[in-house]
Amino acid sequence: MTNHRARISVFGGRDITDEVFSHTVELGQKMAEEGFLVFCGGGPGVMEAVAKGVKEGGGTCVGILKDGSLDEANEFISLPITTGLGIYRNLMLAYNCDIAVAVSGQYGTLSEIAYAIQLEKPVIGFHTWDIPKVNHADSPSDVIQKINENL
Repeated sequence: MTNHRARISVFGGRDITDEVFSHTVELGQKMAEEGFLVFCGGGPGVMEAVAKGVKEGGGTCVGILKDGSLDEANEFISLPITTGLGIYRNLMLAYNCDIAVAVSGQYGTLSEIAYAIQLEKPVIGFHTWDIPKVNHADSPSDVIQKINENL
């Protein structure tokens, strides 16, 4: 896994629209094409969409799971990691990335954004919280461009 250009954590909600799902699949495909190692929470919604896109793009998506069971992982996760930490795994997602991407989401996503900002990691937002220090993108291609600008 040392041949990846960067480690990108994708934060996002479980309950998302069909549009956000399809954009996130496209984003995952582009991340794989760019050679990024992608991390996510491993569950449904944004996590499933990005993992699906990464898989379709031939990349690797690591799922940092909240519970102690592999059953929590969606079917597209390349490498599931159980933690038994509940929402505390959000810190692991922020800590183990070079750049964070937040897509949609509620308060769990907000906490992941906050951890990443506290750890001085760049955060790119797509359909997510409008808060200071989040660099917003307008499309999956724009997210990739902003990631590359921060490498």
